Amino acid sequence: MGLENKEKTAYMGVLLSFALILSYVESLIPFYFGAPGIKLGLANLAVMLVLYRYGWKEAVILNVMRVLLAGFLFGNLFMILYSLAGAVCSFLVMYILKRTGKFSVMGVSMSGGVFHNAGQAGVAFFVTKTAGVLYYLPALIVAGAVTGMLIGITAKAVFKHTQGWKYKA
Repeated sequence: MGLENKEKTAYMGVLLSFALILSYVESLIPFYFGAPGIKLGLANLAVMLVLYRYGWKEAVILNVMRVLLAGFLFGNLFMILYSLAGAVCSFLVMYILKRTGKFSVMGVSMSGGVFHNAGQAGVAFFVTKTAGVLYYLPALIVAGAVTGMLIGITAKAVFKHTQGWKYKA
């Protein structure tokens, strides 16, 4: 294993730890705005950093590991199911938008936040077989856009202050 691979492995470990810490911190914050499932999405910051620094494969690995570990540590099987659905939807959209090169970090992050919530609403509909859960969708979309904007602003600030990170506005 070359020095570059060891450095990458170390960074990935640190960023996974960072994502887990953010997941834990988020679980401690009472954040309720009338619709179930609205969260800040702090751990998505680590996913954004990996997506822009290393690429999609590494970001997928980090995202899945984060969801599974956070679910086992701070949640339950249903939390893992909802989080994984949101993470997959979110990541696919973020990857596609980033790849086009036409969206800023904030635009990519906002879209990720919106589609994370849409994915979770889809799972809620599938699990409950109740159309009523879809009434929360407008609130979830707005919340995803706002929290995605905050994560995007934070990611952009991190990119400005870290040397050697691949960043394209």
